[in-house]
Amino acid sequence: MPTPTPDDPLIQLFLDSLWLEKGLSQNTLDSYGRDLKAFAIWLEAADKSILQVRREDLLTYLSYRMAGGLKSRSTARSLSCLRSLYRYLLRENRITEDPTLLVDSPKLGRSLPHTLSESDVEKLLAAPDIATPLGLRDRTMLEVLYASGLRVSELVNLKLSEVNIRQGVVRIVGKGSKERLVPLGEEAISWISRFMGEARDDLLKRNLNQDIVFPSNRGSAMTRQAFWYRIKEHSRKANIQKKLSPHTLRHAFATHLLNHGADLRVVQILLGHSDLSTTQIYTHIAQHRMKELHQVHHPRG
Repeated sequence: MPTPTPDDPLIQLFLDSLWLEKGLSQNTLDSYGRDLKAFAIWLEAADKSILQVRREDLLTYLSYRMAGGLKSRSTARSLSCLRSLYRYLLRENRITEDPTLLVDSPKLGRSLPHTLSESDVEKLLAAPDIATPLGLRDRTMLEVLYASGLRVSELVNLKLSEVNIRQGVVRIVGKGSKERLVPLGEEAISWISRFMGEARDDLLKRNLNQDIVFPSNRGSAMTRQAFWYRIKEHSRKANIQKKLSPHTLRHAFATHLLNHGADLRVVQILLGHSDLSTTQIYTHIAQHRMKELHQVHHPRG
């Protein structure tokens, strides 16, 4: 269910409608909730209700957020959230005019996601101590991330019933409840089989009926934050200097596939992107990397 937001029941009704009608992920709903909470607080300070807002009020609000340090991309996301809110209110006949119609989104520069070179990935994969159950679990999780391009949230929630070792695929229900089959590759399959045989029961302790593939050391499902902490620890151990994010191996998966000749639409399907334009960012990473290699290795670079 969506995280409740204060002050205005219309906001909660809107979030409930998103949850019921669109099947958005909890992470997306939480993001909407945070943006709308900030909007509700500003409205209260301005002594206005949601139904009274006009275009000028929205411009004032967005200017206020940007003056407080909100970046263009976050501002665009906040405005997108408000557009959805006011379309909902218009559809429900709570307002007669959508105040967001004539509000332009801020111009966004194309920011390239942080990724790793193939040698950096190899160092990261080799960092966990596979002599321990936790280390073997972490190595297997990293191998699966790099082999499949899963989101971290998809990985930590992966269930036994969604993994088919014989066929070498995982069945993922991603954003918007969209299902996709993702191949794992021989290396990841080998690590999963080893982890299942050598370490998983040790981590489960007495929770042997637990369906989660990668349990925490308490025998329950891991959180995204816990695994992100583990990634940072292994990155530090591997002496990787580049800035990482929870999606670093997902970015590396896509970029390295394209570097080795994969079709962009295939990568789109594997990542679970609904729009090809979202996937196209990785072609820019590949081009950027080629320019760097040319400058370093070509005599006229």
